[in-house]
Amino acid sequence: MKSKNRWLIALSAIAIHLSIGSAYAYSVFQYPMSNELGWEQTQVSLAFTIAIFFLGVSAAFFGPFVEKKGPRKAALLAAVLFSSGIIGSGLAVSLESLPLFLVTYGVIGGMGLGLGYISPVSTLVKWFPDRRGLATGMAVFGFGAGALISSPVAANLIGAAGIANTFFIMGVTFFILMVSGALYIARPPEGWKPDTMINKEKQNMKPVKEDLAQLTANEALKTKRFWMLWVMMFINISVGLMIISVASPMAQDKVGMTAIAAASMVGIMGLFNGGGRILWASASDYIGRARVYTIFFMIQLVAFLILPFASNIILFQLLVFVVISIYGGGFAALPAFIGDLFGTKQLGAIHGLLLTSWSLAGVVGPMVVSFVKETTNSYDLTFYIFAGLLLVALVTSIAMIKNIKQITEEKHVKKVEAKYA
Repeated sequence: MKSKNRWLIALSAIAIHLSIGSAYAYSVFQYPMSNELGWEQTQVSLAFTIAIFFLGVSAAFFGPFVEKKGPRKAALLAAVLFSSGIIGSGLAVSLESLPLFLVTYGVIGGMGLGLGYISPVSTLVKWFPDRRGLATGMAVFGFGAGALISSPVAANLIGAAGIANTFFIMGVTFFILMVSGALYIARPPEGWKPDTMINKEKQNMKPVKEDLAQLTANEALKTKRFWMLWVMMFINISVGLMIISVASPMAQDKVGMTAIAAASMVGIMGLFNGGGRILWASASDYIGRARVYTIFFMIQLVAFLILPFASNIILFQLLVFVVISIYGGGFAALPAFIGDLFGTKQLGAIHGLLLTSWSLAGVVGPMVVSFVKETTNSYDLTFYIFAGLLLVALVTSIAMIKNIKQITEEKHVKKVEAKYA
């Protein structure tokens, strides 16, 4: 264990997340598949929706597996599932079979997504007890930034080798990358702390904040704070996916951007999605996870009240970029927040259960905005609907802070009573 370097553990996690983050580049395949295979756009899009749904479901299902078998075996299984899904997608395209494509990319690939997402993150939290936010932010940055690498590579491969061969090549490449990361990942020894943290404690410097509790997944489910955090994540993800799903047409309709300019904006959104994961997660190490989420919802509430009236291109893009950075930041700060609230005892399992909010949000966000646009021929009502949801999230985040304060005070009283008993 002494030979393990925690920064290489983080790099291994990034390798896994960069691979599965290629799912965000899926739009590159949509037009080529529709044009070549004659599949409807809605049919092609369905595969991505299924994949996101199974991401959340499998994350919850495989959570106990990660805790029991460890991150290495979990990440290796994720590599097999995800790469099999991608390679199987190539086979489905070759056979021109839509049902097979939905199963391979959506179900099998989606299961690999969910397991691959949670496998390294809970381990990173244990390797970085002093910088939980930064550690998980780095890993999840890989997921957010995966599309930046995969999109141009996939686009060029489609033109040069065809759709099916592109899936084959990328599937094999992702398998090698994920296995390489999985083979180095391991949990730290029980009670492990970095030297800097030990030295601070020896010098009686300010210690790292103690976790609120050490709970199992079943115990966490019975707490108010688990469901408050679920609601907060559901709304934050729904808001982000609503923007992501219609970013280009919304920019063209709302502020008159050209198709090329809107496409460039979507590319820049990827940078804010990835960058926000490191920025906000790192900030949470200093100002606290609960406060960061409250800031998230305050900023987004203001943004969504301004967006219906935003006719200036720069203002519109600025508001969108801020919202997307918060979308990414919510994912990145989540594992560290789970550690703060429930400890690291079964962090992977609890993380998986909370990611079911992603499954539901992946359906609700895009569906609401599409329905409102078709019904009213405008996006404005959507902003007001989600502003209402953001107000609910803001109130919930404030209730979370009060709940944490109450539990902390109760723990302090018990310690004092035990000391003088």
